[in-house]
Amino acid sequence: MRTDDLDRLPDDLIAPVDDGACDHLPGLRLPVLALPSTDGGPVDLSLIAGRVVVYAYPRTGLPDRPPLVADWDAIPGARGCTPQSCGFRDHFDDLRKLGVEAVFGLSTQDTAYQREMVARLHLPFPVLSDVALQLTNALRLPTFEVVHMTLLKRFALVLEDGVVAKVFYPVFPPDKSAEAVVAYLAGR
Repeated sequence: MRTDDLDRLPDDLIAPVDDGACDHLPGLRLPVLALPSTDGGPVDLSLIAGRVVVYAYPRTGLPDRPPLVADWDAIPGARGCTPQSCGFRDHFDDLRKLGVEAVFGLSTQDTAYQREMVARLHLPFPVLSDVALQLTNALRLPTFEVVHMTLLKRFALVLEDGVVAKVFYPVFPPDKSAEAVVAYLAGR
């Protein structure tokens, strides 16, 4: 059982630093690549016309299980996947009003694990699985390793017709990620 609250961020959460790992992404066209989705079918982000928001997170926890590692909160940028996802859920209508055709979460967790989170958090959008690291490797997305797992660092992308128009990286605090995207789009 967990002793922490997945919905709340600790006051002493360590902020990640900008290591330049996303500097190459603006202007990049996404490769033709289908990823498994919690909606059941594959999704190819490169083929979606219009504006799309993708937010990436390391790994959501489960309320009835301990964290992946005891010092999870000490890893800069690791903690906050549930608050980040809830932020995009809560701002989903705002994003749609700002011309966003689709919102997707993205992690390297498998789809079955992601489906539990989508249902528990009542997300109105699908989450994509890059468990095979295809998109991660193709785009050279920022990652870190924990217990022999490759996890995505937290970031958000605004895509326009399959091209990266804006990158938010590093993301901190994670519960304000959606607000930052909304503010950016509202200011355009």
